[in-house]
Amino acid sequence: MIRHPHCFRYCVPVAVGLSLSAPWASLQAQETQRADNPALKTLTVKGNRLYEMLPSEVTGGYAVDAATVGTKTPAALRDIPQSISVVTREAIEAQNFDTLDEMARRTPGMRVLPNDSGRSSIYARGYEYDEYNVDGLPAPMASIVGTVPNLAAFDRVEVMRGPSGLFNSTSEMGGIINLVRKRPTEDFQGHVIGRYGSWDQNYLETDISGPIDATGRVRGRMVISNDDTNGYVDDNENTNQTFYGALDIDLDEDTMLSLAYLRQHRDLVPNNGLPTDANGNLLDVTRSTFAGADWNGFEMQSNDYIAELTHRFDNGGYGRIAARYSTRNADFNYAYGITGVAEDGTFTARGLGGDVDQQSLSMDASYSQPFAALGNVSEFVVGTDYKRYETETFQAVSVLGSTTLDQINDIAYVDVSDVGTVSTDDRETLEEYGLYSKLTFRPIQPLALIAGGRVSSYQARVTDHTDDDAVASRSDDSKFTPYAGAVLDLDDRHSLYASYSEVFNPQTYTDANGRLLEPREGKQYEIGIKGSYFHGDLNARVSAFRLYDDNRAAPLVENGATVSGVYASVGKTRTQGAELELTGTPLPNWDIIVGYTYLDIDIRSEGSEDTAFVLMPKNQLNVWTQYGFEGGILDGFHIGGGVTALSDFQTATSARAPISIEAPGYAVVDAMVGYDFTSNLKGQLNFNNIFDKTYYERVGSMGTFNMYGAPSNVVASLRYDF
Repeated sequence: MIRHPHCFRYCVPVAVGLSLSAPWASLQAQETQRADNPALKTLTVKGNRLYEMLPSEVTGGYAVDAATVGTKTPAALRDIPQSISVVTREAIEAQNFDTLDEMARRTPGMRVLPNDSGRSSIYARGYEYDEYNVDGLPAPMASIVGTVPNLAAFDRVEVMRGPSGLFNSTSEMGGIINLVRKRPTEDFQGHVIGRYGSWDQNYLETDISGPIDATGRVRGRMVISNDDTNGYVDDNENTNQTFYGALDIDLDEDTMLSLAYLRQHRDLVPNNGLPTDANGNLLDVTRSTFAGADWNGFEMQSNDYIAELTHRFDNGGYGRIAARYSTRNADFNYAYGITGVAEDGTFTARGLGGDVDQQSLSMDASYSQPFAALGNVSEFVVGTDYKRYETETFQAVSVLGSTTLDQINDIAYVDVSDVGTVSTDDRETLEEYGLYSKLTFRPIQPLALIAGGRVSSYQARVTDHTDDDAVASRSDDSKFTPYAGAVLDLDDRHSLYASYSEVFNPQTYTDANGRLLEPREGKQYEIGIKGSYFHGDLNARVSAFRLYDDNRAAPLVENGATVSGVYASVGKTRTQGAELELTGTPLPNWDIIVGYTYLDIDIRSEGSEDTAFVLMPKNQLNVWTQYGFEGGILDGFHIGGGVTALSDFQTATSARAPISIEAPGYAVVDAMVGYDFTSNLKGQLNFNNIFDKTYYERVGSMGTFNMYGAPSNVVASLRYDF
């Protein structure tokens, strides 16, 4: 049987010949047949055609054939034995996603604890993503630093859930986010997008791409965007800017050099949400209420420099050397509440000020090679990588006194960094080298066995400037991370899969003796079934998982009180659940995204205060669909709509927060209508929260991080392609 040609699936044909050709590095299986023996005699393998997969802006729709997240080499979604979601360029633009956290709110299996746009915390399976990849090269991501990326420069977003330590060993338990860059095109193309909506939401994007020299050997692309809004909360202005420039240079017909620069800038008025009343009950106030000072300020700039060299070998092998250097700087100074509102309407406000400087370098070199064995085609990849993260953090806090919701906006200006009490002044460094290898072996055509291993050398180091530059460090020269999986094709459309994956994450928290805690270690078991329909235009997945987490840090508790600045490792945490996802095009002109997640978490603490996970609802549903009409009086119209629903969630009680803040579940309905005026000009109206549902989408403490969801709003947009 012959699979869809874009899939990384190999077969032994019974016909006399098979050639799966592509312009370069195609996967070919050629057999010769003797008259007296129809069996396969030779099998010649040349390349993996998925390296030539088209970007989602070209293929359109909501589905893609393959992904690279967590696999290093491109693989069909059915051949990756873990949970993968891919959000395409068309899906991003249909729902007006400008930042990664906006996208994650509407993506199956992901949970966002909202803050300002670009400063939210993104979770999967109960764990926060603490870095994001650009074409497989990682850099840190932190909500407080505002380094959640804008999306204008990216073709699609690939999301893997659960540990994946084979290629990202010192990463979080929740998985990997990989952003795939928009690449320069061989033909000239460009577009302009403009949007305007409620609360003075406005967005402008220009994207130009094409050949630079006469032969097309050098190609370039430039993307510039500006996103600005006054926000539905009073005084909560927010501006995000992106500049992206890229060059692809053909050194010869098999070798390409890619260079890129990405600058992202964020300037906003921070909103830390509302306090509760003195009993921990959520306030019934207008959604525009701003519990901060009118001088609140936050500014961040990040710069990414990316270089990549690829070569296609005559034997079908593929080599890649790539590097990403990032710098980030964030400055902030703002006020928010730290106590509940008393009966007389007063509460205590606090100021936070500081700055964060961060540099990161990630490099990767890999080689992949398909090969023939037992009459089938298998593949291996070997490689080495390096990353170094260095972060200088300074934070100070100051109690600003008693105030009210009416008065806090006018509270006197304070430069908290100058007059406050220093809470953090340190430098954290993480450095890691790794060697990795993965084998995808097909002993028989329907079965793929996947095994891999990684050996890492790392050092984590913290220098505390508040304690005479005291240094705490921990290292390991031979940390091994295994990986195993299997995929069994049931028929042309369905595959069973199972996998075991691990990850470890060095920690920068210190115990009572001033030593860094041991690294966290995560292990996940996952099983499921994947389906691919209509030649890959519709992808489905049903999965179940169990994840174990050891050594996660939590504040130490002694005699019922939290010990300031001292942490202990929590006992094992077990997270288990199930997911269902359906993405793609079931019928012509009809696109859908449907996802359901069930999550059950069992926390077993030992002598420490562990309040993580409780903001994760047990049930979460995401639905989005759109349909485009062709012919008749509705020709050129597009209509769409979706629902995002969560069950109840709450905070945990602790020595520092003895009262749990509870929030009821909610369901929010959105809609869209668009019209193609010409083949080059398209218009769209997005109606968000069309029933004007009033709800809290995040709760925190009695003083802060209790956040209303956005009221009903509308955004109009135009796109012109030239």
